[in-house]
Amino acid sequence: MRFFYSLLAMVLAMAAHPLHAQTPSTQTPLRTLGTIERFKPEFDKLLPADSKLEVLADGFTWTEGPLWMGDDKNGYLLFTDIPRNSIFSWSKFHGISLFMEPSGYTGVTYYGLEPGANGLLKDSEGNLVMCEHGDRRVSVLTPNGGKRTLADNYKGKRLNSPNDGVLKSNGDIYFTDPPYGLPQRENDPRRELDHFGVYRISHGPTGSVFRRTRKHSTSHRAIRRKRFG
Repeated sequence: MRFFYSLLAMVLAMAAHPLHAQTPSTQTPLRTLGTIERFKPEFDKLLPADSKLEVLADGFTWTEGPLWMGDDKNGYLLFTDIPRNSIFSWSKFHGISLFMEPSGYTGVTYYGLEPGANGLLKDSEGNLVMCEHGDRRVSVLTPNGGKRTLADNYKGKRLNSPNDGVLKSNGDIYFTDPPYGLPQRENDPRRELDHFGVYRISHGPTGSVFRRTRKHSTSHRAIRRKRFG
């Protein structure tokens, strides 16, 4: 079920009219689109054969980072709208709602077209972890509601704009750091690093940051290509 709702988040940005969504007070059949191609029968164990792609909500600028929080019965879906600097929530009980704003940029001046949080994941304790473009950091939402910075620099130089992340089985967090969140991207004068790397935040009290590679100019794809533990 969590896989299914995360898959549905991929279609959240299919329309450009004002934001709306199904809520308990407006129970109407959800609009469906496209088809699901199945290349191996094992896929049916993850997604029932009669499943359809349903549009939960639309009217966003563009969305990323689908993440299921909680259990299958009472949980909720989180996703980011990067240009709006916002994280939205959807549940079958309450429909769509604003979860966090600002999500990735807390400054007071203009910071380009992609200032908000991008990728979302959970740490080993189930806390929400955010890759923040504008504030150029990886942060975690603590149980008491405040944010704590996990990484914002490598050897004293500020990160570019953390994009995507994944949790390893031992609690380490891997994340990518391309230039897409910088207002002028790779040519931005605020850029301090001479590379776009993939990094590891070690699990534990120190939370040390280690660079895994500096070879990927589009490093956000590296997370998807490699499996970690």
